[in-house]
Amino acid sequence: MRSSILLLLSISSLLVHGMETIGMGYTAFCKCVNHERRLIPLNNIKSIEIRPSGPTCKNTEVIAGLAGGERICLDHRAAWVKKIIRFIREKQKQKRNHV
Repeated sequence: MRSSILLLLSISSLLVHGMETIGMGYTAFCKCVNHERRLIPLNNIKSIEIRPSGPTCKNTEVIAGLAGGERICLDHRAAWVKKIIRFIREKQKQKRNHV
């Protein structure tokens, strides 16, 4: 009886940790599972988060916060997303040069 309870707890723990999600299209390691390539009107985007590749995720991730509160992952290889990334990085570079 005791071993079956331990087994059940181990399995449920595995399931919980194996399925850690933050929201639709996110995982615990790489945040993005699905990537949106379609153009999203800029007035619908309230924020952009760029997560560089690193030890937990080999991909550069671009996460957009939308006006409705949703967060979606953008395909960093899409031309319009590349332009946004370039624009943000240039602005960051200008800020560092002025400080």
